[in-house]
Amino acid sequence: MGGPAWLTGIFAAAMLAVAVYCTGRLIAARRWRRPTELDTDGAHVVMGLAMAGTLVSGLRTLPATMWEAVFAAGAAWFGWRMLQARRGAQPTPWRSSHPLPHLVECAAMVFMFLILPASAAARGISMTATESRFSFLTLPLALFLFGYVVWLGDRVTLHAPALALATAPASGGSPSPSASPEPAPSYLAPRCAAICKITMGITMGYMLILML
Repeated sequence: MGGPAWLTGIFAAAMLAVAVYCTGRLIAARRWRRPTELDTDGAHVVMGLAMAGTLVSGLRTLPATMWEAVFAAGAAWFGWRMLQARRGAQPTPWRSSHPLPHLVECAAMVFMFLILPASAAARGISMTATESRFSFLTLPLALFLFGYVVWLGDRVTLHAPALALATAPASGGSPSPSASPEPAPSYLAPRCAAICKITMGITMGYMLILML
């Protein structure tokens, strides 16, 4: 992909760091039983690997067609989550509370792999006439992602992200009045999760801008 080699390398390293960190979040959440957005973390693991391989050809893993299938499935999942939210489904800290941005991220990944194949991107080849028909989507996608980054930055700096599971009574009846309530497990490193989302949004926006 185009752009200064040093900047592209920095973004690729950041994507690998996000992938590794989100893998660690999934492991820590299971071990410590602390809630995290499992679907978001899982999506960012595969996005980090795919984007690093797109930015630097030496880091490429799966073929473009396989990545397209992976992110199409991710878009379907987050789209389904949006439908659930519209129907009044009870939110849970173990799933994304804001699925729309992640739906857009997955759609942007499919778009990038379809419009700018990895082989052409690595050599800096321009888009064909057929591919350029859909290039009008590039700027709106980038603007949405940058807007999402600004929104996340506002939450991190001005509002403390406080997510916790509601303590459910033990099975077999109501809890005893004399029993002291157990503290709800706190959300796993919410600011670090937000920073990962910001890093992902900036990098994806950068990659889309390079396609203009």
